[in-house]
Amino acid sequence: MTTDQLAGPAGVPGASSPTGETATRHARRPGSRAARKPHSLQSRRAFAFYVFVGPWVLGFLTLTAFPLGYALWLSFTNADGLSANSRFVGMDNYKEVFTDPETMASLARTGVFTAITVPLTIAAGLLLAVLVNQPIRSRGLFRTLLYLPAVVPPVGAALTFKLIFDRDSGAANGILDGFDVNGVSWLVDPYARWVLIALTMWGVGNVMIISLAGLQDIPKELNEAARVDGASAWQSFSRITLPLLSPVIFFQVITGIIAAVQSFLPLLISLDPSPRGVSAVPESNYLYMIDVFSQYFANGRYGYASAMLWVLFAIIVFITFLVFKLSKGAVFYSVEPEAIKKAKPRTIGGK
Repeated sequence: MTTDQLAGPAGVPGASSPTGETATRHARRPGSRAARKPHSLQSRRAFAFYVFVGPWVLGFLTLTAFPLGYALWLSFTNADGLSANSRFVGMDNYKEVFTDPETMASLARTGVFTAITVPLTIAAGLLLAVLVNQPIRSRGLFRTLLYLPAVVPPVGAALTFKLIFDRDSGAANGILDGFDVNGVSWLVDPYARWVLIALTMWGVGNVMIISLAGLQDIPKELNEAARVDGASAWQSFSRITLPLLSPVIFFQVITGIIAAVQSFLPLLISLDPSPRGVSAVPESNYLYMIDVFSQYFANGRYGYASAMLWVLFAIIVFITFLVFKLSKGAVFYSVEPEAIKKAKPRTIGGK
């Protein structure tokens, strides 16, 4: 036996050095510090995860999942919101939704309103974004002024429009008086629809900001190369800018449709927010959500109104699915969604 073998680790006589499998077993021995450390780190991470996600889960269950489930149950009953003796009626409420002429008319008006406001809002927002993206003086000020109306709460915007278009003391009729035009009743048919569209266009600043962000993400070299090749401004915009901006436009179409079919608050506040005031809503502005509000609070038909909301939810899901299908070949991504799915996820410190 040599002197090194007798010395052992750290020069201690008679001690042998644990190497290979012996050292591994010592490191992984249950209860050792090396075995406890990864487990405790994983436990702390799991605890932190549940602490942060817990409030959201609690809020989702109490404020979203439970109301949705309760509304779904109500849609199969004749509940009126007052009597506890509601009766299960099956699919009767859903059948009535599709056979009630007033409900179908309000749904049709909502479709027309959506078909008018969504393209107008997207086109106006894109036009403003192109204008304020030009290298002009004080363009930061113009961006702020154009976006400012979008910051105004819907309640304030609706009340402002009510004052502007008031028949007797509104600013709109005050301007028309200067041209010897008699006072116009803006808040009744046939002008009420156009006031509503103007109120919707008032918040076009949101669309402008999103479009502006998309425009600034497009490399300037592409348009410069197109101009060198002799392309006109319209050709550069239609052949380069619009295709590269198509994901942004696609997002705005989806969110715009969802918001338009649920239009409700500006209508009631512009007129009368009480349940009795629903009858004063002009026919052209009597949209689907106004009918839902009327069934809930004016007629006390909680079951039927809940069925109307679930039908609207199904319509929104169907329209969203349809838009996704029709967008294939029209939306161009810098990275294809299929490539994103196939890409290997990377973590911090991973390879």
